[in-house]
Amino acid sequence: MEQATYGTELLQRTLAGEDPESESPLTHTAVIPTRTAQFADWPEWVPAQVRETFTERGIARPWRHQIEAADHAVAGRDVCICTGTASGKSLAYQLPILSHLADDPLATALYLSPTKALGTDQLRTVSQLIAGRPAYSHLQPCMYDGDTEQELRQWARLHSRWIFTNPDMLHLGINSTHAKWRQFFARLSYIVVDECHHYRGVFGSHTALVLQRTLRLARMYGADPVVIGASATVANPAQALSRLINDEVVAVTGDSSPHGERTVALWEPGFTDDAHRGENDDPVRRPAGAEAARLLADFVIEGARTLCFVRSRRGAEITALRAQQLLAESAPALTQRVAAYRAGYLADDRRRLERALADGELLGVATTNALELGVDISGLDAVVVAGYPGTVASFWQQAGRAGRRGEGSLVVLVARDDPLDTYLVHHPEALLDRPVEATVTDPSNPYILGPHLLCAAAESPLTEADVTAFDAHEAVDDLTRQGLLRRRKAGWYPAPGLDPWSEIDIRGGIGGQVLIVDSTTSRLLGTVDSARAKQSVHPGAVYLHQGESFVVDELDLDECLALAHPEEPDWTTSVREVSEVEVIRTLDARTFGPLTVAFTEVVVTDQVVGYLRKALSGEILDSVPLDLPEETLPTRAVMYTIEPETLIAAGIAPDKFPGALHAAEHAAIGMLGLVATCDRWDIGGLSTNLHPGTGLPTVFVYDGFPGGAGFAERGYEAFGAWITATADAVESCACRFGCPSCIQSPKCGNGNEPLDKAMAIKVLRLLLRLYDA
Repeated sequence: MEQATYGTELLQRTLAGEDPESESPLTHTAVIPTRTAQFADWPEWVPAQVRETFTERGIARPWRHQIEAADHAVAGRDVCICTGTASGKSLAYQLPILSHLADDPLATALYLSPTKALGTDQLRTVSQLIAGRPAYSHLQPCMYDGDTEQELRQWARLHSRWIFTNPDMLHLGINSTHAKWRQFFARLSYIVVDECHHYRGVFGSHTALVLQRTLRLARMYGADPVVIGASATVANPAQALSRLINDEVVAVTGDSSPHGERTVALWEPGFTDDAHRGENDDPVRRPAGAEAARLLADFVIEGARTLCFVRSRRGAEITALRAQQLLAESAPALTQRVAAYRAGYLADDRRRLERALADGELLGVATTNALELGVDISGLDAVVVAGYPGTVASFWQQAGRAGRRGEGSLVVLVARDDPLDTYLVHHPEALLDRPVEATVTDPSNPYILGPHLLCAAAESPLTEADVTAFDAHEAVDDLTRQGLLRRRKAGWYPAPGLDPWSEIDIRGGIGGQVLIVDSTTSRLLGTVDSARAKQSVHPGAVYLHQGESFVVDELDLDECLALAHPEEPDWTTSVREVSEVEVIRTLDARTFGPLTVAFTEVVVTDQVVGYLRKALSGEILDSVPLDLPEETLPTRAVMYTIEPETLIAAGIAPDKFPGALHAAEHAAIGMLGLVATCDRWDIGGLSTNLHPGTGLPTVFVYDGFPGGAGFAERGYEAFGAWITATADAVESCACRFGCPSCIQSPKCGNGNEPLDKAMAIKVLRLLLRLYDA
């Protein structure tokens, strides 16, 4: 087989197994051609022993972009290198750091990654680079994260010159105890921020403030570290890193690395047989997870090392299990060479799976985005992306995991039954020809900024210069009025008795983590943040862990504990919720006759009131009530109101308002990811034919995070493009009355009732006529 056509041939062999009587699931293919390398010479500032370290690892000459970024860093300029996956970005920071640490035995460096898997992989790479070299014996690179044992943490603080950590631990374990890290901070020369594109939304805003606090501490101890950012996929690399560190940044974007031919296939699962019909008797497509499991099994049988990216932890478990079942039928010897990998596993399980994947013991892995980032897994032949991952950036990041041998590879995007996925596989230019999105962060969000200001003040009193640098005068005044900060001559001090660090969850979760425990063995299965616990581990919920199935018996939110027992039920669960939205303040609005589109501050009140048990065929078995406390969420929303007379004139009768607006809301939520770096699980919505605050038919789409995350604002800014794509997606869907590919939502708290597809199309087209008029 010629490697130049490897991806295409692998795809053709897979398609050969499709039913010739059925419509092909392949909607589009594209071939990204081979690219040749462009090299540079080693700079004069690289010490001989450092150069030898890399040449002995097979790197005779570096690529041009690696040296361009390293030169900026050595010159003292903050720099962000933005090139493709597997383009050797690690060398761009390893080279200046190892050169400096070799010359200055007291200097230190800090490496920051968004995931534990990536941090562990990068530490392993550096450790292998310097192993057996006396010139580096003083470095002692060390991991410092939540899995690090207490004794090793103390040793790392005293002896390591290069710490590998994540934003969570930098916040909780280093900044909060900075006095113990005085020596490390005083000699801090470089900070690496790996995979910048991952720092978006609430997580990105938190990380920005953690980084700015870290730089403040380093400067307080007399250091002025250079920041090196690295990412495969950022539209605005200089601005993205600049927003994180609040300083000017130089960008390096020209990719001079080679890569093999890559075949990209867009795949829409076919319909199930007539015995399985959905709501309104519409045909049902095969689930993306089941289709991905079949592709994973097919590729493993062909000997292709494959990663299958799945949207959820539960989905990763199910996909791996289904692939193992398929292999048991056709190739039993390969069954144990497929596994699941996801966040929430305990440290030992994660490390074991990472080793098995790196060593080639595993041929196929179903994973969440925990393996999306730059973990160096060489020799991957194929990537299956089960469901659009929410952003173009993440898609290319996942796709880039294939072909790391510089040879041919295959990437398959399998569409979920979802408006955005369906739209993309039928409009390939919207994915393959679209520029990568700019990252969305908002460190000025008062719900994020305020707690970090308390941390900064507890670390060292805030001065006027600090407040100006954080652009936080209003927030500081507010905290002072609340008695949380106290003004003294030297600056602002925290009120006595505060422990502000523990009040912040960097990942944007609310209220800490809920432990999920097997009540029959007391084994810790995993964790979930408490904001999602009511939806995912409520009493009666089905929970999957490494192929085992459990049913939750009890959820104690006060004790942050969910108890479950092993069971293999033949049903699934989906929650039912009730919501209200109150408009607090209009931040901006545009009026087009009877249509008003606004960007607002709102308070959402939400309560899980029960759940539906559904048979695996989709049939609803029963509805079970729950008595769980309501939650309030102060956030931001894009909303629109329409005069009822205008709706009636467009052919929408008053009794059709609820179904029309509800369906239009669902479809718009599903399509917001086209214009904002989010997916439907980051946002929520509400529609009503008479809102008490507006007195009009109203639709809200809001950020699912306190204070907002920037997604609703982006929807407001790009309202025309967003609603145009939404209308096209609903109108072109082949179903008659509505399905998950257009107007049904997997997270609807009302059980997808009422929904009216025909009337929703009229609402969406009416919006566009009024908006464009």
